[in-house]
Amino acid sequence: MNHSSDQLPSYRLYINGEWIDACDGAMMPVNEPALGQPMAYVARGSAADIDRAVAAARNAFDAGPWPHTPPHERARILHALADGIEARTAEFAEVEARNLGVPIRKSSFVDLPWAVEHLRVFAELARRDAYEPLPWNDLPGLSWNFVWREPIGVCGQIIPWNYPLLMAAWKIAPALATGNVIVLKPASYTPLTALLLAEVIHDSGLLPRGVFNLVTGPGAEVGEALAAHPGVDKIAFTGSTQVGRRIMELASATIKGVTLELGGKSPSIVLPDADLDLATDGVLFGVFFNGGQSCEAGTRCLVPEKLHDAFLARLVARTEVMRLGDPLDFETDQGPLVSHRQLQSVEEYVALGLREGAKLAIGGHRATVPGFEHGPFFEPTIFTGVRNDMRLAQEEIFGPVLSVVPYRDVGEAIKIANQTMYGLGAAVWSRDIPAAIEVARRIRAGTVWINDHHIILPSAPFGGFKQSGIGREHGLQGMLAYTEAKHIHVDLMQKREGRLHWDVMLPQAE
Repeated sequence: MNHSSDQLPSYRLYINGEWIDACDGAMMPVNEPALGQPMAYVARGSAADIDRAVAAARNAFDAGPWPHTPPHERARILHALADGIEARTAEFAEVEARNLGVPIRKSSFVDLPWAVEHLRVFAELARRDAYEPLPWNDLPGLSWNFVWREPIGVCGQIIPWNYPLLMAAWKIAPALATGNVIVLKPASYTPLTALLLAEVIHDSGLLPRGVFNLVTGPGAEVGEALAAHPGVDKIAFTGSTQVGRRIMELASATIKGVTLELGGKSPSIVLPDADLDLATDGVLFGVFFNGGQSCEAGTRCLVPEKLHDAFLARLVARTEVMRLGDPLDFETDQGPLVSHRQLQSVEEYVALGLREGAKLAIGGHRATVPGFEHGPFFEPTIFTGVRNDMRLAQEEIFGPVLSVVPYRDVGEAIKIANQTMYGLGAAVWSRDIPAAIEVARRIRAGTVWINDHHIILPSAPFGGFKQSGIGREHGLQGMLAYTEAKHIHVDLMQKREGRLHWDVMLPQAE
């Protein structure tokens, strides 16, 4: 990091173990949403910079020691990186709150500890034996067979703006645990905590040169160059379904492996026997957490017709006391959206919902916060009179907007829940746990919470059905997604007679 002429911090690219300028020396501002003004400058990378980063990563994988580093040593390094983040907790939390606009309460109690936990969980998974024995085999002859897991190679990782630090940890932890090398592309809106993470990695001196590289810049240029690069073996992307389709298209030219965690329109199903106090808090947490800027946000609340009016009143009453304000104030419940562009998109969806015939129960407008008049604040918003076929209930809004949809019986609730192109998450609220589990099993989604929401564990697989993605992150499944499986066959007979080629192809020797 260095400082620009106006004394705002500025950050360069991190390639091959060094902080370097972009090829053309270009920089771009990074805004602080609450104030509506720049808080730092970062290098504006290009396709040429991706070439440099991939070349460094390629050499680190093909000629360097990292892919062959013993698992216990990789585990030690991941724990050390977690220690490095923890040592700068206050700094990370403040930068995350300022750059994204989330309350510092959230960045301190969610983003930082969960990022650290992901590194620690994968540090332990790194110790998992790469050797997987196969059943004993004596056909056509006695042989020893096993699967050997080894790293894929150069992994391009593209992370979104809504969880900058957490998504960086999600991506790099399993890749490093399995011996891969990385080119990380943070989102243009929120690259700063990923850059702080690069500082932690650099200052530790623990990773060989080229193992971890970071290039900032526009997604349309830098992200596309990374996804299409012939020197990249795997792409892991989190973001919108629309961009995910483009990533698949670009990766297909070289048959890259892809992991895609994409959009969602998650239902929160309130069953007739639910604890309504618990469900009220949980449904609002499900949709308004992170300002509604979460792909797994519970943006469709499905409520029994007989409970609809009473439950809606509960939701509105709790929403009325939510506090919008300064992200650095620990009393703030919701900060600004990430940008005025995102604010405009949310406004357009609210206008669309009204045209479709839905009715505002609360919110629906920009909010003005004293001292932050230029910030893109939007009121927590609840719609009623929503049909599931409305665009309001089908499209991802990525803002603090909840649609309340009534249902007649549980079968209809499950049908409504599944009537979407997405399948990332869902929540079920009920006192009857066996019944809730049965509902959860019938919902087409990668994660279903019962009496909870947003709890994404580093030890549990996370990803989507349908157009919410391909593959899984986290846990053993997430780690194996960063490996190639190699079958090794060892003949134990060591004689010519009785072998397959002796019997079916070669002439028998005299």
